[in-house]
Amino acid sequence: MAKGRNKANRNGASSMKGLALLRELMRGRLFLSFDFFRRYWFYVVMVTIMALAYISLKYDTQNKMSELRRLKVELNNAKTDCVDASARYNSKIRESQMTQMLDTMHIDLAAPEQPPYKLYDN
Repeated sequence: MAKGRNKANRNGASSMKGLALLRELMRGRLFLSFDFFRRYWFYVVMVTIMALAYISLKYDTQNKMSELRRLKVELNNAKTDCVDASARYNSKIRESQMTQMLDTMHIDLAAPEQPPYKLYDN
């Protein structure tokens, strides 16, 4: 018999505790009380540190992504400059080789000083 009454008291006490928690929650005192922070200080600190670490990691990732985009643009510009310089170098080599060959073969041809003109019929 004593066990039955003890069990009933436990259920009654837990329901009363649940009602008290619900009443405190509705009043807005449950999460902002000093008792709550005193009991769960470790969890509050850990959640705060995790939130700050998440914000820091996100900020760092955004900075690195913008730097990556900037470096990709710079790489494309450098590749374009390299192709342009290579084309200019190859054209100068071809021109100098042609003039050197004309000089060695003693042909009466010379490199034009002005660009060619297009002639139109009227």
